Amino acid sequence: MTASIQLKRDPQVQYLLRIGDTALILAQRLGEWCGHAPILEEDIALANMALDLIGQSRALLTHAGTLEGAGHDEDQLAFLRDERDYFNATIAELPRGDFAFAVLRNLFVATWARLLWDRLHESSDAEVAAIAGKAVKEARYHQQHAADWTVRLADGTDESRRRIDAALSELWRYAAELFESDAIDAAAAQSGLGPRWSDLREPWLAEIAAVFDEAGLPLPADSAFRSTGTRGVHSEHMGYVLAELQYLQRAYPGGAW
Repeated sequence: MTASIQLKRDPQVQYLLRIGDTALILAQRLGEWCGHAPILEEDIALANMALDLIGQSRALLTHAGTLEGAGHDEDQLAFLRDERDYFNATIAELPRGDFAFAVLRNLFVATWARLLWDRLHESSDAEVAAIAGKAVKEARYHQQHAADWTVRLADGTDESRRRIDAALSELWRYAAELFESDAIDAAAAQSGLGPRWSDLREPWLAEIAAVFDEAGLPLPADSAFRSTGTRGVHSEHMGYVLAELQYLQRAYPGGAW
């Protein structure tokens, strides 16, 4: 088995890994829908969104490796870190759930991602700004797709409404982590690399409220609960994600197509 790499804890690198890891882990969860979506069109749509997220993650992990300066490439960063060295938002690692759960999680994360990419387009780092220019278009589609389905499920049958209500009850408390600010994004904001995540909260709430208003869904109250995946402290689900994600690279070191 291949040994894990040792990651340098540089604030700029961690800021980019938080975004890249969130895209990577959510892509892994969306990939689990391949062959299982309720209709063929959605099977293809979810798989394509997973590929978009993988592309975003590859670009960010490659650049993070360059900034780190330790010779780590995108594959090493994707497959050879220990759990505590992944910095994705916890919401991305939660189990696949049903279709309503997947739709609502996509709405929450894609809305956050679009707002973030919008601001990263003005990054002082030219490579990050270039990545954002493409990624924001993808995030905009992901957001619209999820918003359309959220309304359809909430305004559909009693069963579809029950499922979207259950998904909201489970997911809402994890959304708060997307707007937690600390020394990592304070450093990013100071250098011009990217915004503080807390700056995205109000516009995110406004956009989610607009979708919920159309869907007839209540906007839940804030929860005191805070997940901590962006700090490397994950839920019990993360180990299972990594076991599947990392298997081939660790079982066959250096394997390539």
